[in-house]
Amino acid sequence: MFKKILYGVGGVVILIVIFSTIGYKDNKTGPKDIFSLQEAIVTGPFSTNTPVSGEQPVPGQEENVTYYRVIKVVDGDTIAVDMDGKTETIRLIGINTPETVDPRKQVECFGREASDKAKELLSGKRVRVETDATQGERDKYGRLLAYIYLEDGLFFNKHMIEEGYAYEYTYNLPYKYQAEFRAAQQSAQAGEKGLWTKGVCDSRSTATPSPSIPASVSSDYSCAEDTYNCGGFKTHAEAQSAYEACGGTGNDIHHLDQDGDGLACESLP
Repeated sequence: MFKKILYGVGGVVILIVIFSTIGYKDNKTGPKDIFSLQEAIVTGPFSTNTPVSGEQPVPGQEENVTYYRVIKVVDGDTIAVDMDGKTETIRLIGINTPETVDPRKQVECFGREASDKAKELLSGKRVRVETDATQGERDKYGRLLAYIYLEDGLFFNKHMIEEGYAYEYTYNLPYKYQAEFRAAQQSAQAGEKGLWTKGVCDSRSTATPSPSIPASVSSDYSCAEDTYNCGGFKTHAEAQSAYEACGGTGNDIHHLDQDGDGLACESLP
């Protein structure tokens, strides 16, 4: 018993001597007190990188990000991903690419190029999905409405516009990145990229898409089925013309007047 007590007292004395020695060291030679020693241990070469209380998370690791495997690229603005074993079709917000897969329409100029670019960038890849409350969760076809990002950080929706493979598309209400996407389109136009290249569609027999208004709207209005939307018009006046030609409130088959006040696509200039 006496030995145990002696050993205990000796241990306390040794600790006092160690901490006293540490306490007398200055800034040039080491930590000044016990708390500085603790900090040195946490942040030193043997650190486990586990955040301590009050410490900011490592940049890029603020949250757990989920990526989903792309299982199909339908065209330049529509893809299918595997979400926890379920195939989910995503219609990309804010962009529209020339038509390639709609059996009711001709393959539009630069449609194949847009589709091929999407396949090049997305096939076999994983993407992060971002939804936008301003656009609702799904479109009338049940497709999830979203923006997507590749694992390297590429913002796919915006990239397709700024490289001239797609044009900015507002369905009805302004969306989160509308100003950013419109600026990207202006840049692509100024740089004559992709579908904006001069003469790119002059020698082709396929239909040429208009980024501002569908070709059929400029002459004959199709009022028998839901063909147009606000994203297909450059101004409110153009949308209003198509709206009234099809019967206005009596036959708003294209859903251009969402609030029923007689004015089509009021979000447009």
